Amino acid sequence: MPRPMPAGTGLQPLLAGQAPTPTPGGMRCCLPGLAFVPALLVSWSSAAFIVSYVIAVLEGHVEPLVPYISDTGTKPPESGIFGFMINISALLGAVTMYIRYLIVEKQKESSDFVGSLFNLITLCIGLLGCIGMGIVATFQELAVPSVHDGGALMAFGAGVVYITLQSIISYKSYPQWSSRCICYIRISISVVSCIAVIPMIVFASRISITKIDWIPGEKGYIYHFVSAICEWTVAFGFVFYFLTFIRDFQRVTLRISTEIHEDF
Repeated sequence: MPRPMPAGTGLQPLLAGQAPTPTPGGMRCCLPGLAFVPALLVSWSSAAFIVSYVIAVLEGHVEPLVPYISDTGTKPPESGIFGFMINISALLGAVTMYIRYLIVEKQKESSDFVGSLFNLITLCIGLLGCIGMGIVATFQELAVPSVHDGGALMAFGAGVVYITLQSIISYKSYPQWSSRCICYIRISISVVSCIAVIPMIVFASRISITKIDWIPGEKGYIYHFVSAICEWTVAFGFVFYFLTFIRDFQRVTLRISTEIHEDF
C-alpha cells in the first residue's frame, strides 16, 4: 500500500507571542503580520469615494456640495471607476471580516469571552453588507433604482449592525485582547453610525424622484442634503472602524497548508 500524503487545505491564525511570517519589502517594517489587509481596505475604499467624487464634479455631473455617494458613480467615465473600485472594496471587506472571525476564534481558545455562534452571526451579517456593496456597484442608481437602493440599504444596514456587534466583541475581550482606548473608539464610531443611518434612510425615503443633479432651493433638496451628509458619515465611519483593526492584524499571520493524497 502506498503511504498517503497528508490532504486538505487549511488556514491557521498565529496570534500574539508567535513570530509573524516576514512579508516582502518595506511592508515587513510598517505593516507586519496581516496588517496590510485592513490597511489596503481603508486606503482603497477611501480612494474609491474620493476619486469618483472628484471626476464627477470635474465633469459637471454632480454639484460639489454633498452629493450622494452613488451620484458620483452614475455617469461615465466615473461610473466604470466607481463600480470597479467598490467591487474590490467589497471583496477586501469580506476577506478582512473573515480573518477577523478567525482571530476571535483563536483568541477564544485562551479565554472564552464570546460564543462561537455570536462570532459566526457577526461574520454573516458583515458578509451580507459586502454583498450589498457589490449590488450597489453593479446596478447603477439611474439604471435600476429599486435594486440599487435595496443594495444600499443592505450595505449600510448590515454594516452598522456588523460594527456594533464587533464593538461588543471588543468590549468582551477587554483587557486581554482589546485596549480601553480601542473599545471607546469602536463604540463611539458604532454609536455615531447608528445615529446617522436613521435620518439617512428616513430623509431619503421622503424624496419622490431619482436624480443626481440637485440644485439648492428646489423641492426635496433639504431631504437630499441631510440624507447625503448622513450617508457620507456612515460610509467613513466604516472606513475609520476598519482602521482600528490594523493593530490587531499586526500580531497575526495565516498559514496555508496544501496537502495531497497519493491515492488520487
